[in-house]
Amino acid sequence: MGSEPVVGVLALQGDVAEHLRALAEVGARALSVRRPDELAAVDGLVIPGGESTTMWQLAAAFDLAEPLRKRLNGGMAAFGSCAGMILLADKLVDGVAGQETLGGIEMTVRRNAFGRQVDSFERDIVLAGIASPPDPPFRAVFIRAPWVEAAGEQVEILGTEHGTGRIVAVQQGPLLATSFHPELTGDLRVHRHFVDMVKERI
Repeated sequence: MGSEPVVGVLALQGDVAEHLRALAEVGARALSVRRPDELAAVDGLVIPGGESTTMWQLAAAFDLAEPLRKRLNGGMAAFGSCAGMILLADKLVDGVAGQETLGGIEMTVRRNAFGRQVDSFERDIVLAGIASPPDPPFRAVFIRAPWVEAAGEQVEILGTEHGTGRIVAVQQGPLLATSFHPELTGDLRVHRHFVDMVKERI
């Protein structure tokens, strides 16, 4: 595939354009993904922030849910931010009736754990291997954000929110997830880390 990995952004709802822009800036060929054939063409996938219930409903309506699960089970690298973290969780707390996840990361995530839209905030986060000393912390944007209630033994905890002590960034094998929205900042370190993860698998 060469040095330019093809990274899709699930383009059903949410912060699609922001992720496409960030991926392109760190050297990926970024594509919108709405159909199974588009999913089949990518080396890795970003599941953006947005509304997790709407994203799940649209994935089912577009016949993408099962192809997504198949690619994830097959080892495709994926990064979920905010709602994307919810969709990558094996277990969900406070979901709406009938809401499912794609799974892949052995964690339990609480939906809207940090509060409503009016409770949005920014916080400096130290991210192991991404934004850790001597480099400056990552200025993270939390909007109706989830947190990780519990993580399995195979899950690497990359960062916590110091005000609550809650887990807000994790990685398990080729899967990365953050409670916050790195696509809404000018800091490209999380996207660069993910693109490096994709390159390792192609």
